[in-house]
Amino acid sequence: MITIGRIKTVLVKRITKQLVREHPDEFNEDFNKNKEILKKYAVIKSPKLRNVIAGYVSRLVKQAKEGRQVRRASKEDLSKFY
Repeated sequence: MITIGRIKTVLVKRITKQLVREHPDEFNEDFNKNKEILKKYAVIKSPKLRNVIAGYVSRLVKQAKEGRQVRRASKEDLSKFY
């Protein structure tokens, strides 16, 4: 059996990248602090969706601090359904 990691939806990636782009100094690597900051900048009714976004924010901030390049998806990478 092959185990595949969790795949983030296009919605989660789009919202997260927009929030990090608009408020780069607000977010940090701490998941719980990011959840609180999300309450200030976004209305997310679903706790699960809020947690997924906060976790992805933490991951992006950590990658940026390490200097790792974030891969950009081109239009050819996305299927016609997105």
